[in-house]
Amino acid sequence: MKKITFLAAAIGILVAAPTTTMAEDSFTEALTSGKVSFSARARYESVSQDNTRKDADAFTLRTTLGYKTGDFHGFGAFIEFEDVTELGSESYDSNPSGTDGNNDYSVVADPDGTEVNQAFLSYNGFNTEFKLGRQEITYRGAPFHRYIGNILWRQNHQTFDAFSFTNSSFDKTKINYAYINKVNSIFGNGHDNGLFGIEDGVIDMDSHLVNIQYTGLPIGKLEGYGYLLEYESEVYKTKSSKTLGLRLNGAQAVNDDWKVVYTAEYAKQDDYKSGTMDDQNYYLAELGAKYKGWLAKVSYEMQQGDGTDSFKTLLGTNHAFQGWADMFLSTPAQGLEDIYFTVVGNVLGAKLVAVYHDFETDKGGLDAGDELDLLLQKTFKKHYTVGIKYSDYNADDEYAATVDTEKFWLYGQVKF
Repeated sequence: MKKITFLAAAIGILVAAPTTTMAEDSFTEALTSGKVSFSARARYESVSQDNTRKDADAFTLRTTLGYKTGDFHGFGAFIEFEDVTELGSESYDSNPSGTDGNNDYSVVADPDGTEVNQAFLSYNGFNTEFKLGRQEITYRGAPFHRYIGNILWRQNHQTFDAFSFTNSSFDKTKINYAYINKVNSIFGNGHDNGLFGIEDGVIDMDSHLVNIQYTGLPIGKLEGYGYLLEYESEVYKTKSSKTLGLRLNGAQAVNDDWKVVYTAEYAKQDDYKSGTMDDQNYYLAELGAKYKGWLAKVSYEMQQGDGTDSFKTLLGTNHAFQGWADMFLSTPAQGLEDIYFTVVGNVLGAKLVAVYHDFETDKGGLDAGDELDLLLQKTFKKHYTVGIKYSDYNADDEYAATVDTEKFWLYGQVKF
């Protein structure tokens, strides 16, 4: 009996040994056979405003280096380092309402610094991708992250310390959830901003995001969402809010050349936890057409405001909305109505975007100015992008909170 027991134990050891070795080899291979990513974006930005501030000139370089492991029984990891370096003299205000100095210049919100931009563990299984750690969270195609975004236009991207998952168990349905503990702002490590409740580049939160998308309708994609944002900063906790919304967007072919595109969206925002705002609504309606690679559309967007409170998208990539001059990154207390016209096309292999905005406040119907935005960008050999971008905002005397503002960008990027 002892011999049989010993033999069984010996066989077990012999079987376990290669299995353990194979597991170790598999784990080691997952760690070492991953993918390295690298990007570098050099950009010149100038800002000229009709006020007492000096014209700003900023030449900055953003570089990232990341590594994504291979798969080990569904588990993986990703880490990305980010550095923003100022090239030349610092002739701009990099942190509005902050403590970084240079407040006599116009704002270019690209402070220098080095940080861990993303670092998360992931698991893929059961038709679900889980992530735990510092990560980018977006629910729509770039750059149109209206409510939750990475603010990819700024040199320091916005990320979240969070737990998130995306589930695709149901046919043509994607269910997204995230719990956010911290927002790593575009101002980066070591930078404070009392106006936005930012300490050392971070905003503390206790927030929940739910976003569900269904593509089974013949008329387009249906999206429902609920964002419960609780800010823990004493300065900012009164901004805590809940937003519930529904969106439909789609396209219908008229013939081989023409296609009609459309969007309709409604959302309601109210106070949440320590928030103090009154109910405000959001409306978006778009109608346009595509023809042989060209797009033209007219859009109507309303963020209501009553003079005290207004509908806000504090975690969104707001540079992509209400004009690239960034006059309305935060919705005015009177709210904002924006009627805008967009043309997108291809000129000699380069992407052309032209947008014209006409602004008016919700409360009082004040003329809040108009703006022209132009972009020409070309990507070649998949890895290289160059672009030129221009924004011209013209203020109106009826709305005294803004001034004439002109911005210009020239940039180049390499990405692998």
